[in-house]
Amino acid sequence: MSLEAFVLQISPAILMAIGTDAHLQTPMYFFLSNLSLLDILCPTVIVPKMLQIFLSKDKRIPFVGCLLQLFFLLDVVGTEIFLLAVMAYDRYVAICSPLHYANIMNKQRCVQLMAVIWLLGLINSMVHTSLTFRLSFCGSKKLNQYYCDLHPVTALSCSSTYLPEVARLLVAGIVGGGAFLITLISYIYIISTILRMHSTEGRRKAFSTCGSHLTVVCLFYGATIATYARPTSSYSGKRDRIISMLYGIITPMLNPMIYSLRNKEVKAALDKAFNRKRFS
Repeated sequence: MSLEAFVLQISPAILMAIGTDAHLQTPMYFFLSNLSLLDILCPTVIVPKMLQIFLSKDKRIPFVGCLLQLFFLLDVVGTEIFLLAVMAYDRYVAICSPLHYANIMNKQRCVQLMAVIWLLGLINSMVHTSLTFRLSFCGSKKLNQYYCDLHPVTALSCSSTYLPEVARLLVAGIVGGGAFLITLISYIYIISTILRMHSTEGRRKAFSTCGSHLTVVCLFYGATIATYARPTSSYSGKRDRIISMLYGIITPMLNPMIYSLRNKEVKAALDKAFNRKRFS
């Protein structure tokens, strides 16, 4: 089974489990269902064309195809950055202000947050894609990457790349840095609150609910910061191809495994969903 086939089976299973299990109708699992959707979209954008390039003699990708691939990839990556920040804030409210959790993270607010997150991801992608494809590209070029991404596409330009690079670094510093700061501050408060708990069982339960998300955050932020928060001149080809595979394919594959294997409620819901599917 290919990586894409695996992701396209386990992630929809999580979506189905969350949608059909009454015990999972909470803000945390609402956000998790959106993360599962992003885990489906990211390999779907990258893997089909990459497999075609690997398995056929035709290694070309048309200009419009490259533009669309870059646009949807940046949309998914940007949306996930904001989503991970909101998920961290959700855990902060649940652990640090449990009595106010139902009022703060009500259904209407969660839907509004997700609408804003998807909109911000779309705007982020439109800005970067438009700036990148305004550059001049002279004739046929060899893309030193498995798929169209910001650094390898920008490196092919025969005009000045100053404006898109400045915009990329500004967005990485302001938007990406802001989302990372929200995540970091949330976990500082979460950890300090957990350490003050007198009950060992309470600490264990609190750490278990945050452990999966923290693992995903470390994987995703590590790869995206290493990829985007630097100038195009530092792009080195082989090393960056490995890093881009990490956040573009490997991380979306690992996310559902991390959440399903470390979470008893998700595992129970998945068992019910798979049993229901086999019975049908």
